[in-house]
Amino acid sequence: MKDYNYRGGVASMNRDKETLLKQIPIISNCKEVIQINKGFSSDEKFLVHMNDDNEKLLLRTFQLEEFESKKKEYLILERMWEYKVTCSRPISMGELGSRGYMITSYIEGKDAEDEIHKYSAKEQFDIGFEAGKELRKIHQFTAPCHITSWHLRKEKKHKKYYEDYLACGIKVENDQKIMNFIQENIHHMKKRPNLFQHDDFHPGNIIVNNKQFAGVIDFNRYDWGDPIHDFLKIGIFSREVSIPFSIGQIRGYFNNTEPDEYFWRLYSLYLAMCVFSTVIWTLKTIPDNMDDMLGKVYAFLEDHDYFCKIKPKWYTEEMHVR
Repeated sequence: MKDYNYRGGVASMNRDKETLLKQIPIISNCKEVIQINKGFSSDEKFLVHMNDDNEKLLLRTFQLEEFESKKKEYLILERMWEYKVTCSRPISMGELGSRGYMITSYIEGKDAEDEIHKYSAKEQFDIGFEAGKELRKIHQFTAPCHITSWHLRKEKKHKKYYEDYLACGIKVENDQKIMNFIQENIHHMKKRPNLFQHDDFHPGNIIVNNKQFAGVIDFNRYDWGDPIHDFLKIGIFSREVSIPFSIGQIRGYFNNTEPDEYFWRLYSLYLAMCVFSTVIWTLKTIPDNMDDMLGKVYAFLEDHDYFCKIKPKWYTEEMHVR
């Protein structure tokens, strides 16, 4: 879904599959259907070239048992469009044989993660700034009433991760110092709002085109809780890709003003909690990548002097490049 113009990423598709897909009413008269072989999702993805004005659509097919979760994602996209978020527009959803399908508009461009290093510092900052403005729109969506409070859910998860960490045999340097910081600041979560979280907001899910922000994708990992938690990926991933983008995202979110100490304290709290969850998640899912993931952990620990500082070293208020 992230890059529909890349070389080597499309595959020829057998005629039977193309004929089957063209049974979907909205694309029955399309010019061409091209399979996309990029990304880690189990979904099959297709770029659909329509006959009208060179329109392109994105078609995703998935297992029928995923239909209800995909329906929720579709409804999320509808709500994002109501909030004027620059994202894929949901168009159609249904069943096709033994598969479900979802059709959305296609965002022209490429992953910011792959492209942004080619741009100037100002261009990177500006893309981050626009991304931050979009994130602010995303956070307008209030959690449904049945969703329990953020701090109760987050504290419960953290307690389990920390217990598993103590038993796992891997030790992070100064782990007690990190835990002390968490214990001293965890009460700040108690009055935080319960809002929509993209939960995977970083340059890999930002599309750029002609050196400009073009849209945000991949809402399927969403959650509900403190909107500041959506800045977590800056410390783990985005700052490695582009510091100007990361600073721009923060400033764009806060309408080109500096965030207050409360923001940085919560941001640091969530990063500190992430130390232990990262170790356990990596052990369970990608154990061969433990050294790489610990490298990311130690990078943000150094950014904060193991949380002696709540504002990271890479963040400079003087970067007024917009």
